[in-house]
Amino acid sequence: MTNLTHLTLAEALKGLENKDFTSVEITQAHLDAIEGMRHLNAYITETPEIALEQAKASDERRAKGQAGLLDGAPVGIKDLYCTKGVQSAACSNILRGFKPEYESTVTQNLFDEGAVMLGKLNMDEFAMGSANTTSAFGNVISPWKRKDGSNADLTPGGSSGGSAAAVAARMALAATGTDTGGSIRQPAAFTGICGIKPTYGRCSRWGIVAFSSSLDQAGSFGRTVEDSALMLQAMAGFDPKDSTSANREVPDFRAASLNTSVKGLKIGIPKEYRAPGMPEEVEQIWQQGIDWLRSEGAEIIDVSLPHTKYALPAYYIIAPAECSSNLARYDGVRYGLREEGEDLIESYEQTRAKGFGDEVKRRVMIGTYVLSAGYYDAYYIKAQKVRRLILNDFLSAYEQCDALLTPTAPSAAFAIGENEDDPIKMYLNDVFTVPASLAGLPGMSVPAGLNADGLPLGLQIIGRQWDEEMVLRVGATLEKAANFKAIPEMVESKLAA
Repeated sequence: MTNLTHLTLAEALKGLENKDFTSVEITQAHLDAIEGMRHLNAYITETPEIALEQAKASDERRAKGQAGLLDGAPVGIKDLYCTKGVQSAACSNILRGFKPEYESTVTQNLFDEGAVMLGKLNMDEFAMGSANTTSAFGNVISPWKRKDGSNADLTPGGSSGGSAAAVAARMALAATGTDTGGSIRQPAAFTGICGIKPTYGRCSRWGIVAFSSSLDQAGSFGRTVEDSALMLQAMAGFDPKDSTSANREVPDFRAASLNTSVKGLKIGIPKEYRAPGMPEEVEQIWQQGIDWLRSEGAEIIDVSLPHTKYALPAYYIIAPAECSSNLARYDGVRYGLREEGEDLIESYEQTRAKGFGDEVKRRVMIGTYVLSAGYYDAYYIKAQKVRRLILNDFLSAYEQCDALLTPTAPSAAFAIGENEDDPIKMYLNDVFTVPASLAGLPGMSVPAGLNADGLPLGLQIIGRQWDEEMVLRVGATLEKAANFKAIPEMVESKLAA
């Protein structure tokens, strides 16, 4: 039998349909893989009993001809999603042990389509980070290694680092993520897989622990464009419980991901994304992507997004401001960690001091500052105006083109701890992903090649609002041209064994 953990999601679903194996068998194979890769710390909560129970129920549905879109497929769930009766801590001490009495809309949608939950995946605390090093449950380690002999542990990216590492290491067929400023696309690029952030409002945020409410959006990871599309198809849809959920029909994302024709399309190349100091290998892979699309019949045009340079500063005012408001609910009174004090105020102080990590405290303090009297107009309102200008740049660009092509990240994965002493340097990891987040646009990262150290590099496609189909179409074309087959050496060695 083929090694079941090395199938793509689409291949696994085909095998289940053909009765080549059962859901129980492929689920058990992934549970075994998780056990063998625990040193990566991708999962913080494993749910083997739930997984095998769901798998058994899936096999029974298939026998009756009642299979859903993802029936029997074992996937991982980012710890930011509330899952009924299973710890949902957002990888923070303040929510350690919290087991919701309800299911997030996105995970319920997945389960309604037959997905099997392997467990909850590690992440940066409250999704605040770009390296998955702020988790209260410890760092996630990428399955990739540099070929320089250093053997340094590398970051899988963040905040959805556990999700990316699990899919890349063959510990899940696919996984959920969330993207506030690049937290799906950057980890996907770092680990050599695909990751898509849909248009803001495409997926419900109900039951997802909030970081920045106007930016957070659910999305998916898969080892192929088609796999990411399949997951997104199941996750998306209108939800009356979420006031920011859009009442729009969900297109056939899978069909879009199988369309590799870009003939006649206009692909925009924003000149502002040629960042000073960007490694030459990132520039080269970008040029390679341009050449691939041109050879497939796309017209390449230069566009300008003049306010791009203000995106990161605006983001790091808006996101902390919203996180400062959202995280005010964690006071130790109703749920989660509670530290006693001489009075209520001291109890609040002690609970939050012990419950929140350094990065969360940093962002709460920045957010509280920019929302305070005297600074609200100077910082927060101004950042919101800049945000509108950034959206206007994209709207102007889309008058000339159908989609944009950029690098996903300014570098390949770096070693854990390499940039920890400089928060600004860490924030710069999101320089290419934040603008699309501020504008609420769909974006996707597709693996395009390896750098000199043998580490993956990704290309980002950014589309118009609600045009995930175009993003997937261009992504599929790049995927076909790149023919990226590289897998982490530690995974390859296990396959050979």
